[in-house]
Amino acid sequence: MFKHASLSSKLAVLFLFFLITASAQHKTGNIVEYFGKEKAGDLTEGDVVYVFKKGLALKIRNFTFNSSSFPKDPVFNRFLMNNNYTVKKDEVFDIDASGNEMVWKEINVDHNNSFNNPDLRTSYVYLTYKSGSNKRLLLEASGHSLLLINGLPHEGDHYDFGYNLVPVNIKKGLNVFVLKVGRFPRIRARLLKPHQDILFTPRDLTLPDLLNEEQKDYYGAIKIINNSDQWMKNYIIESDVYGSKSVSNVPAIAPMSVRKVPFLMHTATDLKGKKEAEIHLALKNRSGSTIAKQIIKTGVRSKYKHHKNTFISNIDGSVQYYSVAPSTDHSTKNQALFFSVHGASVEAVNQANAYKQKDWGNLVAPTNRRPFGFAWEDWGRLDALEVLNDAKRIYKPDENRIYLTGHSMGGHGTWYLGATYPDKFASIAPCAGYPDLILYRDSFLKETLKLPMDQLKKMGFTEKDVERLKTEYIPNPVERMIKRAGTPSRTLELIRNYLHYGVYIFHGEKDNVVPTEIARDMRKRLGTFHNDFTYYEYPGGQHWFGNHSVDWPPIFEMFSERSKKDPKEIKKIEFYTGSPGVSATSNFITIVQQLKPFEVSSFKFSREDSVKITTKNVALLKIDAKDLNDTIKKISIDGTALNIKTKEINYFKNISGKWNKASAPALQEKGPHRNGGFKDAFRNKMVFVYATKGSAEENKWYFNRARFDAETFRYRANGSVEVIKDVNFNPAKYPDRNIILYGNRSNNNAWNKLLGESPIQVSDNEVRIGNKKLSGTQWGMYFIYPRKDSDFASIGVVTATGEKGMKAAYMNHYLVNGTTFPDVTLFDDSVLKEGERNVKCAGFFGNDWSIDKGDFEWN
Repeated sequence: MFKHASLSSKLAVLFLFFLITASAQHKTGNIVEYFGKEKAGDLTEGDVVYVFKKGLALKIRNFTFNSSSFPKDPVFNRFLMNNNYTVKKDEVFDIDASGNEMVWKEINVDHNNSFNNPDLRTSYVYLTYKSGSNKRLLLEASGHSLLLINGLPHEGDHYDFGYNLVPVNIKKGLNVFVLKVGRFPRIRARLLKPHQDILFTPRDLTLPDLLNEEQKDYYGAIKIINNSDQWMKNYIIESDVYGSKSVSNVPAIAPMSVRKVPFLMHTATDLKGKKEAEIHLALKNRSGSTIAKQIIKTGVRSKYKHHKNTFISNIDGSVQYYSVAPSTDHSTKNQALFFSVHGASVEAVNQANAYKQKDWGNLVAPTNRRPFGFAWEDWGRLDALEVLNDAKRIYKPDENRIYLTGHSMGGHGTWYLGATYPDKFASIAPCAGYPDLILYRDSFLKETLKLPMDQLKKMGFTEKDVERLKTEYIPNPVERMIKRAGTPSRTLELIRNYLHYGVYIFHGEKDNVVPTEIARDMRKRLGTFHNDFTYYEYPGGQHWFGNHSVDWPPIFEMFSERSKKDPKEIKKIEFYTGSPGVSATSNFITIVQQLKPFEVSSFKFSREDSVKITTKNVALLKIDAKDLNDTIKKISIDGTALNIKTKEINYFKNISGKWNKASAPALQEKGPHRNGGFKDAFRNKMVFVYATKGSAEENKWYFNRARFDAETFRYRANGSVEVIKDVNFNPAKYPDRNIILYGNRSNNNAWNKLLGESPIQVSDNEVRIGNKKLSGTQWGMYFIYPRKDSDFASIGVVTATGEKGMKAAYMNHYLVNGTTFPDVTLFDDSVLKEGERNVKCAGFFGNDWSIDKGDFEWN
């Protein structure tokens, strides 16, 4: 069976697929927005000084096996490893697997100053700008997924929104820009001279609706550009809403950076009769001088009608929004809550607007951090949990009547969140959804390869391509370890968690975006064990057939007939998880630790005549006995009879296959609060701390590396990340916050403060993992480790032993959904050319965060 295809080959097939469906999507109303619709328009930040009108393009046909965690990138590898590398028209870059020359071809813009050609798919674009002097400009570019500017990586604008403006230090002489083409076969790029060094940009605002009935504080967010070579510190934003003023401190912004910052606004006047409110913002420095001004507008709504709320996220301190379709019943307390998750490219406000208001519950639609976001996994999952908690705070629903639904990617979100947190919902209703993101992506390639060869040739495949793609790929042990980090997202491994509630599967009969066969397959799977699910195909329905694609009355009828049971009434529970750090609890039983990290762990509970629990891959179990009958004094775990204290929290530990009564584990051990997987470091209002004690080249690289990750998190996650120098880091100033450390023990001044006791030590020319040592400048590494001064915060480390290693670690695919990273990955500079197969080591620490009790594979 074909298990791994190259990222570019998958994208190529997906592009072909989207070409077929794009026209239909464009006509589908307010839910299925077509790609790139929200592109920024007006230019307010500066004047155009140069438009890139000519360039070179290199098409990469890479049908080899690849990984989205460590994708092969021979082009960026060439530019990264050779700072002086330039290319010329018709220069041959390499020979592809079919024996064809890969040639840099000249390209020109169209009448819209865009490079726009179907051949740009899976291509790289090479642009140059020759300057007579050093200067600071802004690059405005769109349509690319990644960017190198004079050898330094930056985030792209692959959704073609026009959101990104990148401050650029233009050097005297030749400046090289290499853009990796994104979702569309079009690229646009130009250089701007900003009106001033520090300024607001109105692109990509996050704003609430101001509510007629409530005079209160609100949070918004706006981007500030610091196009100077100095740190921007001790600034404030003053907001003025019709005479009601508020002041917000602006967090520090690094030189040549952009940060989206929160600001407070207050309404003290009656806004009735207004559809929009005008907000005046002033940016002031420490002396009180006004540096920049901006007038923005936001909606004015009734809190009893559809509207947007905002809140401060604990992931990174950014402002996020969600949308609400409030109940028409304004008096009844503890109503139901309907949690609706949107599809790819859909704004949460459009998701909520697709629903008519109900008279027995409030509907809430989170954002997934962006219209594309993270497919409701990773930070999309965390966003869903934050919004659910905020909505519960405001609307105070009946905890037993919270329901989950969603469409398309949100249908996937429904399957995924429902399987991950089964005790949070009374019923779920996936609409046009798919259960597993990776299987869904791979399904298009699998189905494409079933086509006749003559059709495949028309799509650009050769017979050799097809032969390679159909060849079974056998991953090595390190690759399997990396894949294991994705177990929490393998929804079908958790399928029996759906026994917690009723399920309504709703799908269009002729859906060609999420093929109807996927829904039929889920019907078949549920039919083998589930006795409370409904399946309905809308006759003739495609992917979107109007608002009733989500606002389907039978779904809400099904919801109204179901509620969660009181835990004391529950006779049986089955629960499965891939990691306690993602999902640990069902009702009153928690899987605290695993025997084998990031493999499926489970328990089955029953209390018919007596309380019995059977487990799989569980090292430590917690039972809250207040939900058990007071007369129960003993329980059985895997056949071992154990005493239990009623009305108390009880812990039981699996020691060599035998269960024993135990005490609560130390918080310094792994558990639901902090269980690893490298991605888990990027939360708890994380702070990026970069090295300044290395060579000039290292210091420049690590500053840009931290800035690059901050750019990526801002673009992909609507984020706002604090970036600081290592010499300015004081653990006491950042208590209980996750730290992302860029650099090694030799060049990052914060290393010993945070990682002095770590079993992994990286310095110039050397990496030590436990008692193993490797030498050389070529090693790069990502790992996570607990903060010793915190009960729950973590340290994420992006490190290298030298220049080759740090450039091999340039790629931040750990901030992309669908990628998987265990606690530790070690690799060398060959990974950019050879991909995941050349990762040297991957694995997980033990439950005590040790190497000795961990699980590692070496290549």
